[in-house]
Amino acid sequence: MDQVIRLLAYDFVQNAVAAGIVIAIVSGVVSRFVVARNMSFAVHALAELGFTGSAGFILLRLSPVLGLLTGSAVTAVFIGLLGVRARGRDVVVGVVMAFGLGLGVLFITLYRGYSSQAFAILFGTITGVSRGDVLLLLVIGVITLAALAVIYRPLTFATVDPEVAEARGVPVGMLAVLFLLIMAAAVAEAIQVVGVLLILTLLITPGAAAERLTPKPGRAVVYSVAIALFCTLGGIGLSLLTNLAVSVFVTTLSFASYLAARFVIGPTLQNRSTRTTPAASSRSAA
Repeated sequence: MDQVIRLLAYDFVQNAVAAGIVIAIVSGVVSRFVVARNMSFAVHALAELGFTGSAGFILLRLSPVLGLLTGSAVTAVFIGLLGVRARGRDVVVGVVMAFGLGLGVLFITLYRGYSSQAFAILFGTITGVSRGDVLLLLVIGVITLAALAVIYRPLTFATVDPEVAEARGVPVGMLAVLFLLIMAAAVAEAIQVVGVLLILTLLITPGAAAERLTPKPGRAVVYSVAIALFCTLGGIGLSLLTNLAVSVFVTTLSFASYLAARFVIGPTLQNRSTRTTPAASSRSAA
C-alpha cells in the first residue's frame, strides 16, 4: 500500500489514473448498449480500422491518435449506412474490416521509419499518456456521453424492440449511425488502455457482466461502469507494482468479473429475487 501511495506522487501515474477513470466511465456506459444491441463484431471492426487510420496518418507524418479517431469514425458511418439491420450488419462489418486491414498492412509496409506509435496503439500505452492526452480524452469523453444522453431514450426503445420503434416513427437507421459514431469515440479512448488487439475487454465484458446482474437498463449501466472502473484502475495499479503490461491485468480482471457475475453473484441475486417475490405475493394476498 505504501508503494502505491509513493507511486501516486509521480505525474505519469496521476495521468494514467485520470485517463483510466475517463476511459472506464465512457467504456462502461457504451458497453451496456454494445451488448444489448449485439454489436461485438462491430466493435472489433472499429478498432481494427482505427488502427488502419493510425497507420495512414503515421505515413502522412500526422498524429496517430487523430488517425485512430478518423478511421473509427469513417468505419462507423460505412457500417451504419450499409448495415442498419442486425441481420445484414455482420456481413457489412466483415467486408469493410477485410478491406480496411488490407489498407493498414499497405500503410505500414510503405512507412520506412520505425512505427513504434502504431504498435503502441496495438497494445495500449496508458502509462505513457501526457496531461494533454488526458485533457483530450476528457473532451472526447464528455462529448461522447453528452451525445449518448441525448439519444438515450429512443436508443433504448430501438434496442429493446426495433420493429415497434420504427413503426412509431423512431429514426432507427439514424440512431444506428449515431450510436456507431459514439462507439467509435469510445473505441478510440479504450485503445489507450488495452490496445486494438484487446479492445473487446472494455467495450464488451463490463456490459456482458452487468447483464448477468440485473435486467434493468439503468442499473445495468451503473454496474457496467463500476466493473470497467474496477478492471481499469486495478489493471493500472497491478501493472505499476509488477512492471507488466496494463492490458494483461485489465483483461484478467475483466474475465474474472464476468465469471463472478455469471456463476456466483448473478445466480445469488436471482435466487434472492425469486425468494422475495413469492413472499411479497403472499403478503399482498393476505
